[in-house]
Amino acid sequence: MIKKRKLRPMLFLGFLSIVVAACAPLAAQNPVGSPTAEDPADDVPEAAASPTHADETQESGDPFAGVNISFSQTFWLGRTNFYKHSVDLSEIFTGNPIPDAIPAIDNPVFESVEDADVWLGEDWPVMLFELDGDVRAYPLAILIWHEIVNDVVAGEPVAVTFCPLCNATIAFRRTLDDGQVLDFGTSGNLRNSDLVMYDRQTFSWWQQFTGEAIVGDLTGTVLDFLPSQIIAWSDFKEAHPDGKVLSRDTGAVRDYGVNPYAGYDSVNSSPFFPVEGDDERLLPMERVVAVEFGEITIAYPFTLLEGVRVVNDEIEGRTIVILWQAGTVSAFGNNGPDTGSTGVFSREVDGRVLTFVAKTDGFEDEETGTRWNLLGHAVAGPLEGAQLERIVSGEHFWFSWVAFKPATEVWSAP
Repeated sequence: MIKKRKLRPMLFLGFLSIVVAACAPLAAQNPVGSPTAEDPADDVPEAAASPTHADETQESGDPFAGVNISFSQTFWLGRTNFYKHSVDLSEIFTGNPIPDAIPAIDNPVFESVEDADVWLGEDWPVMLFELDGDVRAYPLAILIWHEIVNDVVAGEPVAVTFCPLCNATIAFRRTLDDGQVLDFGTSGNLRNSDLVMYDRQTFSWWQQFTGEAIVGDLTGTVLDFLPSQIIAWSDFKEAHPDGKVLSRDTGAVRDYGVNPYAGYDSVNSSPFFPVEGDDERLLPMERVVAVEFGEITIAYPFTLLEGVRVVNDEIEGRTIVILWQAGTVSAFGNNGPDTGSTGVFSREVDGRVLTFVAKTDGFEDEETGTRWNLLGHAVAGPLEGAQLERIVSGEHFWFSWVAFKPATEVWSAP
């Protein structure tokens, strides 16, 4: 069942402001194959304009017959195969009728820590992503305006994504099992208030939260998740002084560092758009860090983590630790509040399971007395130089996690 929540007028006006701002300088950022505000139907190259399903035998009739459609069809008809979908099309809503009005970053430019330090605040959140020794920081102050970065890290095509409405930062591998490499844009659509991406190769629609194609030829295909972490800028630059930082040189004109969603993440707020279910175990906008192992999903509320700072847990035979640390402000303010940030790691090091405790200046394992930081680095003691294995996890608003994972368990402090 889709529950409709009453929109708060001031917050909704703030949301409209980002839509207007995103559309203004579209020409500078508009990728090949994407529509323009002036004529969304005419800006697609001839090869891309012919959908990949054109020579397939389709059902006769209207794919939307009997369905209450709440999204714009103008750009997609003839490109997206609406006969294939894994969700009810009535669950998809238009956030902006123009695809790529919030433009993905297709040719990301990176700068040094020293250069980024000029404009990034010490406690501003960045998305840490590391692959085969290639370490990068993606400031949420930039991602909040673009939502998708099509990047190549350590030779691997990846998509770094952020849905502000769900507070969901997720990294994916862009290469499918058959070797096809996709690049993604913002469709302008939402489901459960979450970003619906599209790929420019088949015009299939993808749910950012689950990494699954839900409409189009690739329906049912699931992208590989890659582990990432939200940390404060100060933590990133201390741990990775030679790391790469996504630059504000994006090809678009935006007020990076200015929050376009002021007040949205107030714990007393509600989602802007309809969301499935109405799970009242936590407030809708409460932050959780969530993990999934097989059929088991668990959400750890920030309000409880703040009190204990460390959770040693075991799920489906996997021993994990959840670390929480203050000092990271909300992406929706850049001036506070301090929401803290988390790290989720395996507790096994060289075949030995460690037990972690919180210390004033970080964390320590009871077995060896080694000191660890929020990034899972052993910074002092017998295991100095070791790195805990990062577990795929996500810091989300409760409403978004439980909408897609209704059977999730909520961790409670013993």
